[in-house]
Amino acid sequence: MGSARAADALGSLRGERGVRPVRRHRWNLTPREAIALQNRMRAGLIIRGGPRSPRLVAGADVAYDKASAMCFAAVVVMRSPEMELVECATAVGKTSFPYVPGLLTFREGPILLAAFGGLRTRPDIVIFDGQGLAHPRRFGLASHMGYLLDIPSIGCAKSILVGEHGPLGARAGDFAWLMDKDERIGAALRTRDNVRPIYVSPGHRVGFRPALRLALSAITRFRVPEPTRMADMMVARLKRERLGAASSSG
Repeated sequence: MGSARAADALGSLRGERGVRPVRRHRWNLTPREAIALQNRMRAGLIIRGGPRSPRLVAGADVAYDKASAMCFAAVVVMRSPEMELVECATAVGKTSFPYVPGLLTFREGPILLAAFGGLRTRPDIVIFDGQGLAHPRRFGLASHMGYLLDIPSIGCAKSILVGEHGPLGARAGDFAWLMDKDERIGAALRTRDNVRPIYVSPGHRVGFRPALRLALSAITRFRVPEPTRMADMMVARLKRERLGAASSSG
């Protein structure tokens, strides 16, 4: 999958070494092969621990254009607890993997790895706009990327992919465990008073309660963690710029 970093107007730093995966696999798989790979790699996840006081917190997000099959990725690194921008890196590329529920990483993973390769700094933790364990095979985007990069990771999704939870208090910090039958897979977390919850699950090298603490520590004035909110803004702008440029040249 070809990709190219795009300079960011907020001060993207061009990576000298980048953040590279320590584990690799083929991406040109059939859906059946992709499911089998998820089931195999899941055994390597570490669902415990997590950084106590991370200084560099990253957020990652991807946008997709159906008409062109283009993917747009951004990784934003912020200094905690101030939530000040340190750097960001972006990447653009095409995907040929079909849309299959539960196999999102096989569409977005290669372009995300290209964006991580553009970073100069290595984050202490990465928050993904997606699922970690809260996935039918317990290997969502946050788990998959965290495992390949060997970086502590959590998923902070805006909706539930699998599971259900009980009553949830209305105050910021209230949570209810997200359960799939008798298995705990994450939590519904209220990040601000009286706003809709987000759904937090460990990805890799982070436990359940540390995942909640880390997600809350990245909340500012908004419902979602600031690093993923900023990454979402970056990919939206990158998509507009690239698609606009393509239509102008055409």
